[in-house]
Amino acid sequence: MKRFIFFLVMSLGFYSLQVIASDAATSKISMSLKQTPGGTEPIVTLYGALKPAKSGVKVSVQIQLDGKWQDTRFSSKTARVGTWQIIAVATALDAKVKYRAKAKIGSKYIYSNIKSISVRAVAEISDAASFAVVDQFGPGGRIHGADISRWQHPNGALINFEKMHQAGVRFVMIKASDTRDDADALALKYVMLDRSAAQAAGIFTGFYHYAVLPDVKTDQQVVIDAQTQAQKALWRLGSLGGYNERDLPYALDLENNCVRLSGKTCARYLPKTQITLWAKTFLKIVKEKTDRTPIIYSYPSFLEGAMVRDDELRQYPLWLSQYAINPADPLAQPGLKDGGCYVHSWTAANCSSTWTIWQYSSCGIAPKYGVPGSRLDLNVFRGAPSTFLDLIKGRWVPEVADQMPKNEATALTFKNIKFSTAEKPVSVEVDVIRPDGRPVVTGTVRFYVNPLTPINPKPTQTVVRATSGSWKLSIKGIPAGPWTGDIGFVDATGTHAVSKSPIEFTIGEALSVSPSATPKPTPASGKKPTTDGCKYQIKN
Repeated sequence: MKRFIFFLVMSLGFYSLQVIASDAATSKISMSLKQTPGGTEPIVTLYGALKPAKSGVKVSVQIQLDGKWQDTRFSSKTARVGTWQIIAVATALDAKVKYRAKAKIGSKYIYSNIKSISVRAVAEISDAASFAVVDQFGPGGRIHGADISRWQHPNGALINFEKMHQAGVRFVMIKASDTRDDADALALKYVMLDRSAAQAAGIFTGFYHYAVLPDVKTDQQVVIDAQTQAQKALWRLGSLGGYNERDLPYALDLENNCVRLSGKTCARYLPKTQITLWAKTFLKIVKEKTDRTPIIYSYPSFLEGAMVRDDELRQYPLWLSQYAINPADPLAQPGLKDGGCYVHSWTAANCSSTWTIWQYSSCGIAPKYGVPGSRLDLNVFRGAPSTFLDLIKGRWVPEVADQMPKNEATALTFKNIKFSTAEKPVSVEVDVIRPDGRPVVTGTVRFYVNPLTPINPKPTQTVVRATSGSWKLSIKGIPAGPWTGDIGFVDATGTHAVSKSPIEFTIGEALSVSPSATPKPTPASGKKPTTDGCKYQIKN
């Protein structure tokens, strides 16, 4: 009896495999394409049917790129009658591509017929001569761009912008300013070089400010910091002579909501409402001052998780960063995720994002574009040349009052000074303001020991920026005894004048600390595994 049951089970299993194999052999899937003109971006519908009909079967769309079939991000499931449909916005224009559908029946894949489509934008009536300078040589027939900073100048090497232009790049976003003074000084050094050289090669230039958010509590403090950082960006633009006819607007690079570190972990994040308030304040000031709408740069999960949806924020063009999606596919775009889309201020009703510039890779082949090093950020612009040129409308030529001041008077105060015994650091909070009561824009603070009573070895000083014009200073290594000196403000840029305020304190003897056991050395684990940050990225 047992033997009979065994053979019966085996027979049924074999029959099931035959049925599955038979299903895969007899099943067919079809696909059709339809382009519906709609404004400047056509709507593309992909649809078809699975026969014999079966519901719930996943249908994926594949695209042929560089002679190979690749999965796209688009998929659907068959309805009860076997039909399926996908509707997408073609954000790439004047692109010719091939698609096919793929479905898995049992353990085998079946494929549809291949369909070709040439995406076409609505024809424009325009001055052809003006558009000739904005070629659409990027993937998917888009306008191609790059973004650069000091990292594209290893050891001070220069960029060959003529080669970049020959490679099809028509705009480059240049880091022009930074919240942090050391990074800001390097940004100033290279933006002066790169802007002129890029424009001379026929490339449009834009600028961006890398923002570090403040570690403050009130909305008023958030607004003051945003105003101060906007002033830094405006001064930088003023030092460049304002906008010219080949300049794209300034962009705000906002991508980190951590405002206080504890070791390597974040101890405090700025609330979503205050990050949104900060961004709106910064962007509004730049827009009103320059008569040109600035851009905001970020990535989808930050916009969704670190900011709130806001109608005012939505008016600013979005420069969206998302990798591992190939822009050569005219239907591909950032802002989507598995099972839906990222929901933020720029999310449209159809779940797509209303982005203007898409940073699609940080792994561009730098030498191909005349850039020293190995990697380059690459971007595409969404829209036709006329839309691109709309960004450069409006001019701002700075007046004398818009230039950075030189050696402007400052006033320094300190508070919350804490000190005890020699093994603990002295800590003090320092504020520095300008003559009108606003915080200083650049500079830093330090402790100056009274030269009549020097300390050897010199104490170690750590400065942490809390917000514009406010720092937390920690001084470690001061021995026991009474000490005098100054808390001083200094600005390497020469914008604000030096100011000092005297300080005195008495340090007690160090408390005895019981010796701890000497830890056993950890055996070396060998060579650390390397990770390839470009493994899944587009390498153009």
